[in-house]
Order: sequence, then structure tokens, then C-alpha cells
Amino acid sequence: MMKDYLSNSYLFGGNAPYVEELYEQYLDNPASVSEQWRQYFDNMQHVPASNGAIDARDLAHAPVVESFAQRAKQNKFLANQAANTNLGHAKKQVSVQSLIAAYRFLGARWAELDPLHRRERPEIPELEPSFYGLTEADLDEQYSASNTYFGQDNMSLRDILQALRTTYCGTLGAEFMYISDPTEKRWWQERLESTKATPQFSAEKKRRILSELTEAEGLERYLHTRYVGQKRFSLEGGESFIASMDELIQHSGSQGVKEIVIGMAHRGRLNVLVNTLGKNPADLFAEFEGKHGDDLPAGDVKYHQGFSSDVSTEGGPVHLSLAFNPSHLEIVNPVVEGSARARQDRRGDVTGDEVLPVQVHGDAAFAGQGVVMETLNLAQTRGYGTHGTIHIVINNQIGFTTSDPRDKGSTTYCSDVAKMIEAPVLHVNGDDPESVVWATQLALDYRKQFKKDVVLDIVCFRKLGHNEQDTPALTQPLMYKSIGKHPGTRALYAEKLTAQGVLKAGEADKMIEDYRAAMDEGRHYHTEVLSNHKHEFAADWQTFLNKKWADAANTSLPLTEIKRLGEKITTIPESFTMHPLVATLMKNRRAMANGEQPLDWGMGEHLAFASLLANGYDIRITGQDSGRGTFVHRHAVLHDQARERWNDGTYIPLQNVSTEASFTVIDSVLSEEAVLGFEYGYSTTAPNTLVIWEAQFGDFANGAQVVIDQFISSGEVKWGRASGLTLMLPHGYEGQGPEHSSARIERYLQLCADHNMQVVQPTTPAQIFHILRRQMVGDFRKPLIIFTPKSLLRHKEAISDLNDLAKGSFQTVIGEVDSTVSVDAKKVKRALVCSGKVYYDILAARREEKDQNVPVIRVEQMYPFPHKAFAAELKKYPNLEEIIWVQDEPQNQGPWFQIQHNLFENLTEGQKLAYAGRAASASPAVGYYAKHYEQQKAMMQAAFGKLKSFLKK
Repeated sequence: MMKDYLSNSYLFGGNAPYVEELYEQYLDNPASVSEQWRQYFDNMQHVPASNGAIDARDLAHAPVVESFAQRAKQNKFLANQAANTNLGHAKKQVSVQSLIAAYRFLGARWAELDPLHRRERPEIPELEPSFYGLTEADLDEQYSASNTYFGQDNMSLRDILQALRTTYCGTLGAEFMYISDPTEKRWWQERLESTKATPQFSAEKKRRILSELTEAEGLERYLHTRYVGQKRFSLEGGESFIASMDELIQHSGSQGVKEIVIGMAHRGRLNVLVNTLGKNPADLFAEFEGKHGDDLPAGDVKYHQGFSSDVSTEGGPVHLSLAFNPSHLEIVNPVVEGSARARQDRRGDVTGDEVLPVQVHGDAAFAGQGVVMETLNLAQTRGYGTHGTIHIVINNQIGFTTSDPRDKGSTTYCSDVAKMIEAPVLHVNGDDPESVVWATQLALDYRKQFKKDVVLDIVCFRKLGHNEQDTPALTQPLMYKSIGKHPGTRALYAEKLTAQGVLKAGEADKMIEDYRAAMDEGRHYHTEVLSNHKHEFAADWQTFLNKKWADAANTSLPLTEIKRLGEKITTIPESFTMHPLVATLMKNRRAMANGEQPLDWGMGEHLAFASLLANGYDIRITGQDSGRGTFVHRHAVLHDQARERWNDGTYIPLQNVSTEASFTVIDSVLSEEAVLGFEYGYSTTAPNTLVIWEAQFGDFANGAQVVIDQFISSGEVKWGRASGLTLMLPHGYEGQGPEHSSARIERYLQLCADHNMQVVQPTTPAQIFHILRRQMVGDFRKPLIIFTPKSLLRHKEAISDLNDLAKGSFQTVIGEVDSTVSVDAKKVKRALVCSGKVYYDILAARREEKDQNVPVIRVEQMYPFPHKAFAAELKKYPNLEEIIWVQDEPQNQGPWFQIQHNLFENLTEGQKLAYAGRAASASPAVGYYAKHYEQQKAMMQAAFGKLKSFLKK
């Protein structure tokens, strides 16, 4: 019937009258119609005769017309039937497309990822054909597959389903459909579907993978038997990670990468050091045996150590740097990003093609540590982006020994936090090392193409406990029964290669024997590490190492140069429209540069920056308000009030000082921990860059305390890792409440020892000028903590003269200099000693008290304490009896408890040391201005002997 309809479909509906008219013409003259119609009508005219012949010609008109009507009715029925058939198929085609989309979105949930086979496959109706009304009868029907990359335009539903499950539900489960950019989604679809997510490696490649697994497993087992019970945070169960690292280096090297910066915590770190970076096994064994050098005051455990080496690849040598890492999980992440960014900047690598950051995470830490999210949030920002990071999760499926899966987190996967930046995630079964290696290739190719982060989640297990002294079966009995039965990834893969004929019988065992023999001799099994290779862009720290501390550095500058720089940074293009307040400020700065007005704090800072730029030093300053300054004093970035007339609407005068050095100022994201970690990492890689992190308020650095404790204050004594990072922490008691007063000076002083860093609180523009210059022109690199002021930024007495910059230097101690008093040194019985903004409060109180013979001594550098300079000031007063330490902060906070022993050391016989300040308090400051004012007044009375007891709460 359908065939009849197709051959007579023109007889349907409204075409019938037309056909009748043609038939009339045919009856009059058969030659008057087309050959096609003539043949049609001829067939109708030749009806069978009684004897069976087909010669009779029916000339009756009515029966023929009636036949047209009957055929039209029949064709209408057949047309409806065909339409219904086509509509049904179209509906099923839509269902098939929905099924394809579901596998792209949800297929990873059904992937075979668990080497222990303990996870039950979840119920996901969307991955079943029946969810879309498709049945067994539809499996062998043909459907369009043109929107896939399986290589066929049409496929049976059975083949489509099989291809989808092979691609998205094998030992690799890909998550990428949440990415906004359709180009990126298509990229993943093509790469996965065109191969059905099944790598095709040569026999040589497979042998290399097995070799990596042999080394990974071999080292762990060797250490386990030779150093019984010692902590090493074994990689057993996750050996495929070493194969992934090998592929990462080799594949990225072939893509043109020249440097790889790696951050990772404990798990597998020793394995990476030996089998990836090429650390000499004998050196590792010596560390296990307790041997160490005497070059570091403190040192650190072996699984925190960093390392660097150069490895041969097809694309040329690749420099590897494994960052030093403390026990605080994931805190190394921003440090690695900062180091990578510094290396990219040094190379002029504006696309990230030459420097690759790699982060290795633990499953529980990746999901649980906030610094992970903070660091991810930096990925696509202008000031902190590194053009994509490869994240590798060693997913033990346990997190830490006692964790219950129900308590590990609130997300489906430990990697879900990465979706906040739309980073694709490749989950891969660690027992399929070929999939792990292939996923590594995919991750690198994606990063190179799109300059974005990507996550490789290697789902494996941990054969031993959190450390080798742990007994995980105490809290994870069933899991460790499964682990006890597992033969090991290397054994499974060796068996597979032997079955494929890639290996001969016994060859896999021979590899184990050879590796063991190499370990016995303290040498590498095989290595591609290059000896004595130095890459072109290596940072040279030799100039700054092993230097004795010295306060002095020639930071002065010729007056003519200061004026030249002052003119340079106050010259604004005529087409630039400044805000009236900024225009006035720039006018005043021009007057300051000409010596017509005294310098304020902002100008002192700017002249320091300009002079360093002129000397060839790069400058990088970041913080939440660093462009204009939290207290609107800096104005390093000017904003055009007619924005469309000037590029992006900004002008940065300091960027026009030198063509040899760069000035970068970044208003950071609202983050302390990750941003400070980033800047620390940057500073450890850029010895000739003044790297500054500025807190919005000094107390906000509390959010980055881990970076301060684990890296800034102790990195050099633990690891020999030098840094010249500068922290600017606004500090000052102006009645603004707890968090807006104190920068917690006491915490930094508590961390000071071994000349590990500098802690200063300058009180004049000249002092900030000289301390910033000293940080770079000096021949040492130590972290510098500057407690910067708030009210002093515009204080009428916190000023300096151009000559203070031209002739002076940073003064660690400033003695009595107030020209409004005339101190008689012989009559002095009491001297006030202080640091910071309280100095100006003391001056005001002294004028009110009219006490001429109470000198004030400022300690501008609190660590290293300037004993010689301080003692020299005290000696000016031969009859001195009382030294009073005056501070704004409560007695249990501020410098007092950390500095008093240094003050005591300089007292002579008969002299006494006392304290004048606020009483001890649980809070850094009061929140009521009236109470603040009362405390301030009482503090001044105590300083001048008018109030003998400490303040009460």
C-alpha cells in the first residue's frame, strides 16, 4: 500500500481537479500531455478484455473520474499513515539525542572507577533507553548519529548505546558539560568519542608505562623492608600516578614547555623525588638513616623537602621544580602558582606555553581546604592567572584513616570544587594505567588549547595507613580486607601485557629484580635527568645567600635625581581627565618634588618606587585596595573621569619611569591566604623584584597566618629558601575598633629568630623611602614586615624634607628631634621609648604637660633589635633613671612582652624599665571611641608619671 501511495501521491486532495483536466486533454489528444502523464493514462485506459488480452480501450469518462476520487481517498489514508510513521521515528530520534546528551552529562557516574570494586553503580534512569520510551524493538533501528564523533552518520541504537557506554562509562569518566563555552564542550566530545575513550599505545609505550609502575612500586617496597616502620607516606595503591607524572613531563616537553613547577603534599612525595625528579636514592637512604648537613639552622623532615632537576624530553630539556611543602595541606597551592607566574614573567611567557604549574592533591584535602577554592579563584584573573594548571588528585577513596565516607563532604566528587571555575574533570581508574596516561595527555592538550585549569582524578587506594605506623583496619575493616586481596596495579598490568604478547614470560619479574639491584647500589634504575644543565632563565640567588645581617645600606639618592623622578611621576597626559581631588593631589606632589612643600607619606613611597624602577628593579604590589590605597593615600592608578577617552580608563605614572623595569599594581580578589601565598611564591623566584603584599587592615593578615608561620618566617631556616617578600600591614589606634586597629605586632615578633626577617614601624615619609630602597639595594633578601600607619598618612608632623631622602638612610632608632622643646641632657631622669604612631600622641601630651626634660626615643626597627643604636641614645643622658616603654596596644599584645628583654640588655646599673599603656585585654582594641579616648588620655598620664597604676578594664 505504501508503494502505491508513493507512485500516486499526486492524486491526493486538491490535485484531483487538475488531474481530471489533464485527462480531458489526453482524451482529445494524447500527444497534448507530457510523456509521463500519457503513460499513466495509457495504463488506465488499457483494461483487460474477456479473453485476458490487454487491448481494450475504455472510452467511458465517468468510471475513470470516479477512479481518481477513489485513489485520492486511498492516498489520503496512506499519507496519514506515512506521516504518523515519520513522526514516530522523529520522536524516537529526539529520544536518542536526549540519551546521548545524558551520557555526556552523567556517564561518569556509571564509569568503572574503583579498583576495589566496592562501589555499587547508582541508579540513574536517564542513562537507560526506557527512560525515553525506547524499547528492545528499537535497538536495531537506524538513527542519526551526526551530532556525535563516532565516525558514522547513521547507527543502530544498539551501536550508539554501546559506543556511549564505552566512551563515558569505562575506566575513564569525563565531566565537562557544565562548561559554558560550546567550543570547549565540542573539543571534549570529539577527543573522547572519536576514540571511544580507548587509548591505542604502541608496545614500546606500554613497556615504558610498566617500567614506571615497577619503579613506583619497587621503591615503596624497598623502603618498607629496609626502613621498617619509618614514616614515608607510601604511594602503594596509587602507582599509576608516577606513570602520569612521566607522561606529563614528556608530553608537555614535546609541546614546548620549558619549566614545570610542582606542588604536592606528603603522599607519594618520596617516590616523585626519586623516580620523577631524579633525586639520588642514596641521598634519600641517608635521610632515612638520620644523616643531615649543617647548613640549615632547623631543617625539615624528608617528605617536606623540595627539589629541582632538568629532564630530557623530545622537545628539549625541561626544568622541574618541586616546591617545599609544610604539613598544612594544600597551602603550597598558591605558592606554586606565584612561582610559576614569576617564571612566566621572567621569560616573557604571556601565553603560558613555556611554564606549566602542576598541583597534586589528596582527595579529602582538595574538597576540604579553603585555600584550594581561593587559589582556583585566581586562575583567570589578570594579576594571578598562570594560563592553566594541571591538577592531579591522588584519590585514596578514604581521605584520612578514620574518615567515614558519609562525613567526607557534601559533594558527589572530591573534585567538585573545581567546577566553580568550569574546570573539566577526568576521573580515571588507577588500575588502568593506560587510561591514566591517556587522560594526562588529554589534560595537557586541553590546557594548551584553552589556557585553563583541568583536573585529573586518579581513583586508587592506599595500601598502608596514613603513615606507616598507622593501622587503618582499626577503623576501615572491610576496605582493608579488599585491599589485602588486591594483587597490585603493576602485577595486573604486567599480566595484561604478557597476555598481549608485549612481554615475554618472566620479563616482568626481571624488571623487579633489576630495580631492586639498583636500589641496593643506591643508584637509579634508569633516569633521563640531565646533569650540570642550567637553563637560560634560572634565577640567581647566590649574591644574597650566606650574608651576615647588616642594618646599613646606601639608600640615598642625588637630589637632582629625586627631582627628576618627582617630575616624571607627576606628569599626566593632557588628554587625561583627573578627578578634582586627584588633580589637587598631583599638583601638591609636583610641589613636593620641587622642594616647595614637605613630603607626605604617599610621595615618599612613590619616590622609593620610582627610584627602584630607575635602578632596574621590577616592582609588584598587590592587595585589596593597592591601586589607590585603602586610606586613599597612594593613587598609583589614576582613573580617567571621561573613561572612554583613555584606553581602559586608567593611567599609571610609575609605569612610565623606566623601559628596563616594570611596575605592577593589582587590586586583588577578596582573599588573604591564597594571595599572600602567591606573592610568597613569586618572591622566592624573583630576587630582583620588590614584591609587596598589602593588607587592607593589618589584622586581616590573620586570614593568611599559615603562610606567615609556615613559609615567610621559617622557610629559610627549614629549607634554605630565601625570600624578599614585603608585607605592609596598616596599624594604628584611632578608635576604630578591634579589627581596624591592630596588625598584631606581637605575633610577628614572636616568630623572629635567627635573623629570619625584619620587623619595622616607620614614622616618617623618609623612613618608608629608605626601608623600601634598602629591601632591594641591600645585599641580602629577608622578608620585611612593615607596620604602616593610617592617621600618619596625612599627619601634619609626619613629614620629611627632600634632603632626608638625598642624604639619609633608614634609621633603626630615632632619638629626640622635637624642635619645640629644649632638652637638658643632664637633667633627664626619665626617657620614653616607643614605636609607631603613638610617638605623635606623646609629643602632643608633652607639650600639654610642658615637661621639657622627658626625651622620646623611637624604635623604628623592632627586629633585628638595633642594640648599638639604642644604647647610643641612652648614653646621651648620664643621669637617666627610668626608661618607660609606651605603646598603644594592650599590655599582653603589641611589642612589650617581645621587646622588653632587648630593652633590659641596654640598661645600666640603677636604671629601671617600666610600662605605660593599656591594660591586658582579650580584644586588640575597644570598640567605643569615647572609651578609646579615655584610655589614650590615661596612657599619656602614666607615661609622664601622673598616673602610677595600670589602667583598669
